[in-house]
Amino acid sequence: MKGLNEVNMKLELKKYTEQTQEWPKEGYHIMAQYDEDKIIVYQSYRKEIGEFAVKNQYFGGAFSLERMIWIKPNFLWMMYRNGWGTKEGQEVVLAIHLKREAFETYLKNAVYSSFNQVEGMTHEDWKNEVKSSNVRLQWNPDHILMELN
Repeated sequence: MKGLNEVNMKLELKKYTEQTQEWPKEGYHIMAQYDEDKIIVYQSYRKEIGEFAVKNQYFGGAFSLERMIWIKPNFLWMMYRNGWGTKEGQEVVLAIHLKREAFETYLKNAVYSSFNQVEGMTHEDWKNEVKSSNVRLQWNPDHILMELN
């Protein structure tokens, strides 16, 4: 059996102020850790789901595909959205090593979560796409840690 570090990409840590110097200054960009095979995304779950996943290294138990699942490639944004782990049902944050191929497929099939992000499409066409898609794309602004408190 392979050790965890052999299977999963090692998280690279860098000071926020150093990272921002390398980031694009305009446009939409996915800011995440990734390699050729995987991208790390974050999800919040209630305690029993998170603990099951960590213990078994797969989703099961109380986990359900019937609910909307938000994945975020930015850890700080996930922590902001879940109230720093204090919102009910979002107490556990998992770093998910998702296959890049799957992530890219999700993006290709995604529909913007709000019409004001769409260019070159009528409101009616957008509504029809939302009805027929299981994947939503929502661009979130980057925030510095002081803004997230």
